Parts: sequence; C-alpha cells; structure tokens
Amino acid sequence: MLFNSLTFVVFFVVVLVLYQFPTPWKLRKGFLLLASYVFYAAWNPPLVLLLWLSTLIDWYCGKWLGRTADPMKRRLLLGASLVSNFGLLAYFKYGEFVLENFTVLMNNMGVPFEPAPWSIILPVGISFYTFQTVTYTFDIYRRQLSPVKSFLDFALYVTFFPQLVAGPIVRASQFLPQCVEPKRVAADQMCWGLLLLTLGMFQKIVVADVLLSKVANDVFGAADRLSTLDAWTGVLAFSGQIFSDFAGYSTCAIGTALCLGFLIPNNFRFPYAAIGFSDFWQRWHITLSSWLRDYLYIPLGGNRRGVVRTYINLMLIMLIGGLWHGAAWTFVVWGGLHGLYLIGERLGKRALGHLAFFQTGLAEILLILLTNFLVCVAWVFFRAESFACAWRLIRSMFGFSGESVKILTTTSIATVLLVYGLIMLAHWIMRHTTHEALVEDTPWWLVSIIWAFMIVAIVIAQGGGDAFIYFQF
Repeated sequence: MLFNSLTFVVFFVVVLVLYQFPTPWKLRKGFLLLASYVFYAAWNPPLVLLLWLSTLIDWYCGKWLGRTADPMKRRLLLGASLVSNFGLLAYFKYGEFVLENFTVLMNNMGVPFEPAPWSIILPVGISFYTFQTVTYTFDIYRRQLSPVKSFLDFALYVTFFPQLVAGPIVRASQFLPQCVEPKRVAADQMCWGLLLLTLGMFQKIVVADVLLSKVANDVFGAADRLSTLDAWTGVLAFSGQIFSDFAGYSTCAIGTALCLGFLIPNNFRFPYAAIGFSDFWQRWHITLSSWLRDYLYIPLGGNRRGVVRTYINLMLIMLIGGLWHGAAWTFVVWGGLHGLYLIGERLGKRALGHLAFFQTGLAEILLILLTNFLVCVAWVFFRAESFACAWRLIRSMFGFSGESVKILTTTSIATVLLVYGLIMLAHWIMRHTTHEALVEDTPWWLVSIIWAFMIVAIVIAQGGGDAFIYFQF
C-alpha cells in the first residue's frame, strides 16, 4: 500500500475514524497493530510471518536479557538476536548477490557452475525493521533500556505502519514510552499532521514523479554517450528526485504518525545546504547515519584509537552503509566514495582549517557547492544499473564522451535546472530552521494558500502510483 494511492487515503481515513472512538487504550493499540499488519499484508500477506518472527525473537531475547546478569548468557542472547535478524536480512536481500558473485568466481577459476534461478521475494522494508528490532535487544544488552512489559507495545513498535517500510528508523527508547499513556489528538496536532502529509505527497507526486523522474530515467537509461549538459541535467534530476522521494516519504510518515498521536524522529534537515560531508550525513537519512554511528562506528572505536583507525572506521561504516542500500557493487562504490569524502574532509580541515578564508560567507557558499557537486557524482553509482552505465555517464559529465547525442529538450533541461535550483535555495534558506518554525512565523492565510496550492497540484498531477525509491531497500 503506497502513501500516494487512493487505497491508502481510504485506509487512513478509516483508521483515523475508528481510532478516535472512546475505547480503552489497550484496545486502540491493538487496533493500530491490526491496521499495521493489514497495511504490510497489502504487498504480500505471507511476508507478515517474517514480521512476526522478528517480533518474537527480539521480544524473548530482550525479556531473557533483562532476567540474567551472567555475561556469557547475555552475549549468547545478543548473538542469537543479531544472527537471526541479520541472517534473515542476508538471506532475503543478499542471497542472490552472493550467489551471482560465487558463480562468477567459480567460472573464472574454470569450474563450471550454473545455479538454479533465484526466485526469493525481497520483503519490502526488511532493512528498516531489521535495524529497528536489533536496537531494542542491543540497548537492553548495554543496559540503556529495560525490557518492555507489554508484548502489545513491543509488537506495535516493530510494526507501526507509518514508518514500517521505509523509515525513519525509530528506536525503542523513542517509541515505547509513548505507548504508556492514551493518545488524545488535539485539533492543532491533527492539522499539523495533515499539513505534513500533504507536503510529503507534494514532494513525492509533483516534484519527484512528475517534474524530475522522466529526465532521470531517460538519461540513466540511455545507451549512447550523452552531451555534457544532458548528462548533468539527468544527474541533477535524480539528485532532486531521490531527495524529494525519500524526504517526501519521511514527511508523510511523520505526519501520519502525528495524526495518531505519536512522534517519530525527523529524517532530513535540508541536506543540499550541507557544508561538508560530516554535515551532510547529519542532515541526510539522519536515523540511518545515527544508527551506524551509535551501533557500529562507536563500538569499533570511533575516533578514539588514533587517526588511521578513525579513517578505517569511517570507510568501513560507509561501505556497510552502501551495501545496506542495495546488493550490488555500485552501492558499495557509492558508500566508498562517501567514505573517501569524509576522510578527505578531515584531512582538509587539519591542513587548511586554520585559514581565515574558511570562516567567511564566500567560503561557506563555495563549500556548499563543492559538497553538492561531489554528492551528485556519487549519485551516479547509486542510480546506475551497472558500472558500464555509470562510467558512460561519468565520461559524458566531464566531456570525455567523444561523439555524443542530445536526448533532452530545452524545456526538460530548463525545468530540471529550475526545480533543482529552487530545492537548493529552499535548503539554503531553511538550513538553520525547521518547518514548524517557518509555519509559526508565516501568516495563517498564506499557509492556507500554500496548502491549497499543494493539494490542487497533487490532484492535477495524479501521480502514476510509482513506489517510493527506498521501498527497495
């Protein structure tokens, strides 16, 4: 079930109406849990079994961790949670990738090997809910969280439909305390939630799908070498598309949860106004980057074991982050590039950070443009279906394509450049503030006009029902 579909609109209206009935809080939570299972089952009902399995494994591991102080037993219980959760993730998401690479290796060694076709379905959102359930067990193991007493609350935490399939990645310590007291959604909270839901729909349907996706698809799907202008236009289109698509989903999720009385964390903070890559990863997919920091980077030693070890840890985390996004070497290269960017940024600060120029407004603007430029180069490997496609596009972007063809119209190029320019301008204006603060400082009548404009644009656009990009992860 997609947020940008009539089916979801009907589903959400029904859920909102029934959820407001003055029934006991436990019954209302049970209704939300049932609605979440229905939401997930709309894709493939049998895959709900995997949700149940993950829920039961971490519920019991957390429960038994809370009952024992024996270090060996605690390590075994944590290991059971990690192996089972990441084992399922590895099988469903990376099994085909491993099999393909093993086949290539065997054939290159002269050993004929032809496996049966891989026909396992990738459960939607498995990367998200796996990371989410693991945090519960890990936090109990580190004694930062006590096991929750209510199985209903824990099951709702794992399955809560607004952020189930594409995040944000919510931690147990953020969600479970909200399950204790009954929710009564005030009118202003409902209004704000619906406004965020509209904004997210506008980003997805109008900006990502209607204005940018076709150009991105045409450029990345081209079999010929392209002109430099066409190549850069396609890359900028995808850069704007993936932000509008993913930030749009996250905004929809936050707004939907708010209408139900729940707060889930922000996932984006105007990343295309980032000054450097440390800043970028504090603004892009915030819940994933903070998860990698707290559950991998810091346990590996972070920056506490010397400069070389810090750089190794940074590169390792970004490679894992790349592989998390997809079972392909192109995603690993994307993560590796961001690892190099982070290392290069630290080296640059050590060598040049003391210069007065880097404290000026001009330096800030130049660093934002440089960061965005390098982010766009990395997006090529994220989006490309193969290395051949990526290298062909990279050569076209930098004028090394030789004979090239022009596939985009002047109107398409102008539209992409205008939309992407407006996105960057909005990020620049908003980089030190929030949506909430902006709305509070804006006259109610102007907010109403903008809200109405977004609704009309959504209705006119009538999006093609395209799935959100991050569903595949």
